[in-house]
Amino acid sequence: MTESESPDLPARPDEAQVPRIGVDEWVATHAGRTQLGRLQQRLSGVPSLGFYFLFGAIAAFVPVMTGNAYVVRVGFDTLLYMLLALGLNITVGYAGLLDLGYIAFYGFGAYTYAMLASPQFGIHWSTLAVIPVAVVATAILGFLVALPSRRLVGDYLAIVTLFFGQLFVTVYQNGESMSFLGFTRQVNATGGPNGIPNIDPFHAFGAKVTTVRGYFYVALIVFMLALFAVYLVDRSRTGRAWKSLREDPLAAELMGMPVNRLKLVAFSFGAAIAGLAGTMFAALNTAVFAADFDVPTLIIVYAMLILGGAGSLGGVIVGALIVNVSLEVLRTPDHATYVFYLLLLATLVAKLRPWRVLAVVLGGTIGFGYVVHAIVSSAAPTWVHGSASVGGWFGSWLEGWALHNDTPGTVGKFLFVLLVLAILGVMTLEGWWQKLAMIPTLYLAAVVWENVLVVEPSVTRLILVGVILIVLMNARPQGLLGTARVEIV
Repeated sequence: MTESESPDLPARPDEAQVPRIGVDEWVATHAGRTQLGRLQQRLSGVPSLGFYFLFGAIAAFVPVMTGNAYVVRVGFDTLLYMLLALGLNITVGYAGLLDLGYIAFYGFGAYTYAMLASPQFGIHWSTLAVIPVAVVATAILGFLVALPSRRLVGDYLAIVTLFFGQLFVTVYQNGESMSFLGFTRQVNATGGPNGIPNIDPFHAFGAKVTTVRGYFYVALIVFMLALFAVYLVDRSRTGRAWKSLREDPLAAELMGMPVNRLKLVAFSFGAAIAGLAGTMFAALNTAVFAADFDVPTLIIVYAMLILGGAGSLGGVIVGALIVNVSLEVLRTPDHATYVFYLLLLATLVAKLRPWRVLAVVLGGTIGFGYVVHAIVSSAAPTWVHGSASVGGWFGSWLEGWALHNDTPGTVGKFLFVLLVLAILGVMTLEGWWQKLAMIPTLYLAAVVWENVLVVEPSVTRLILVGVILIVLMNARPQGLLGTARVEIV
């Protein structure tokens, strides 16, 4: 009997120093050395299913706690994004396949529902008949896309799938006169740029879903069912095989795993979930357009997955909540302004140590702003006659500290370019030179925000979300709830 087989023998006194076979000790102990890692260790002690059911219970009360239709609609959109990120998580997070045409499956499901439940072809099937057809058809499309690209990896797979995504947009954008290889008469299949309007709402057994609140609960039920299904697959042999494929395709193949077959299943499974999300999108909006399923939507879904952590089911929920809610909050200038300055302050507090360095940078920025404001008010009064983007005491303070010009014009664009160059310059410095250079750079960022960025919320909110994503990726490359790994670079 060996030492490890005998329960009566005491543990070795140097057991803590003995390396564990098959375990990266740095990764295994890194989580306990950070506050976020310690928090994750405590949360991991609770069963994952408990967290998912808790999320479902809290989400179910959202329409009850508010009568604001806008808030409920944001909740529906967030659930829809969660479903999309869940499907993308299978392809990218589990199987490790870089699919840049994923959003086309979302659009294919929406258009399939529109064609079978609208006056486009005079077909008005029941929802219980249309959804299975749309999901199965989208899964078959995912299989067909993966079939010729199953031997491709990395950049080559990304290029092929990106081509497929753009092909989808082009075909549906110009689908008002389609024929089969020119041998049949032309048919208006997709409505072209005008899309397909007057789509039937969800209906079955004589009942219809006609309110945003109703679609919210439908989306919540569908997402929880899909999440539970993926949870079971994640813990099955297929889920473990997908993760092996993601870590090392060659090693997985040498161990006897059907690598090509796993890729096909991952593409089909992820595409089916995207098609399911597309049916709900088409039913609620009662119209579909090809522009709704283009690259910007794909970028948002990828941002959610990366932010939450690829390969993490909890990360799908957290990432969609943070990104979509942030995008909605940043629609209004006053909300966006508070987020901007709080983000700057939080970054400085988290990164500047010791505390005297933080005090020097903050105090120097405030003092520098008052000096610049006094000089500019005498030399160019038009730059101090504007108003801040927020009201109250904070807005009054900003008007006396930062420069405000209602029509900055070309100077504002020049300041934006100067800010980008200043940030790049600060990153090349070290020590106290870097800290001192941060003072005018921070003030310049405030001026650019007040005069250029805040007046264009449609662009600025995407920039802010991108900045948040960049900061997080530098601090935690695996995402909020992703698993740390050591890779050979």
